[in-house]
Amino acid sequence: MNPISILLLGFAMSTDAFAAAIGKGAAMTRPRLSQALRAGAIFGVIEAITPVLGWLLGKGAARYIEAWDHWAAFALLLVLGLHMIWNGLRPEPDEPVEEASRHGFLGLALTGLSTSIDALAVGVGLAFVDTPIAVVAVVIGLCTFCMVTLGIMLGRVLGEMVGKRAEVAGGVILIGVGLVIVYEHLSA
Repeated sequence: MNPISILLLGFAMSTDAFAAAIGKGAAMTRPRLSQALRAGAIFGVIEAITPVLGWLLGKGAARYIEAWDHWAAFALLLVLGLHMIWNGLRPEPDEPVEEASRHGFLGLALTGLSTSIDALAVGVGLAFVDTPIAVVAVVIGLCTFCMVTLGIMLGRVLGEMVGKRAEVAGGVILIGVGLVIVYEHLSA
């Protein structure tokens, strides 16, 4: 993967956390920068750890599917991208979600974990291609830190509409990264 693909992947992985952060920010009363930075750090650390865990799981299976590894990475990214697009396009439930009212460490950590499951799956997919997972994990963590911090601060102003659009854009980016992986392998 080239540096631009890694950066795009980092931002794609952070869009669902960004959407959640906008919701958190909208639910908070005048969030302060310190609260936004704290939430960004919690989400960023969790989002950086999960692709490494997925990568380790994927490395265990890599020798069994080396001949079609780029297709496995593409399939995972495609499914995740389509799932993010679907989540971004479906309507919100009428009743408020209990989780959105919690702003403590445990509530933020659980929200961060739920938004990082896709990064775990991406880590599995990246195990099948020649990718520096430490660099990818750091980029995903930093992108998530920035996006969540920004999302919390923008939450009261922008509301959920932008968060949904961000998730759709993230899904499109994931599919694009998958296409780049296939293209690089087929053209090599």
